[in-house]
Amino acid sequence: MSITISIQEYEQRLLGLIDSQVATASEDDLFAGGYLRGHISLAVARADIEGRNLVRDVKSYVLRSLNEAILQGELSDEDQSLVMALWRQLQEQAES
Repeated sequence: MSITISIQEYEQRLLGLIDSQVATASEDDLFAGGYLRGHISLAVARADIEGRNLVRDVKSYVLRSLNEAILQGELSDEDQSLVMALWRQLQEQAES
C-alpha cells in the first residue's frame, strides 16, 4: 500500500467491499463475508485499544483471530477455505 491510510479507513474499505457483493453473492460468499465482518471489526477495535495504527497490525489480528477460530473448530474445512480465500481477495482489493 503506497499511501498510508488509517485502520478505520481500511476497515471501511473492507466492509464496503463485502457490502458491495451482497446483491450477487452466493450463500457461501454471504456466509464468508458475514463471518469476516466480525473478525475485521474486532481486529480494528483491538488495534485501536492497543495503540496500533498500522494496516499490517489489523491484518495480523484478523489472521490470528481466524486461526484461533479454526483451531477451536468453528469452521469446517470447506468454510475455512471460503473464508480464507475471501480474506485474501478483500485484502488485495482494499489495497489496490
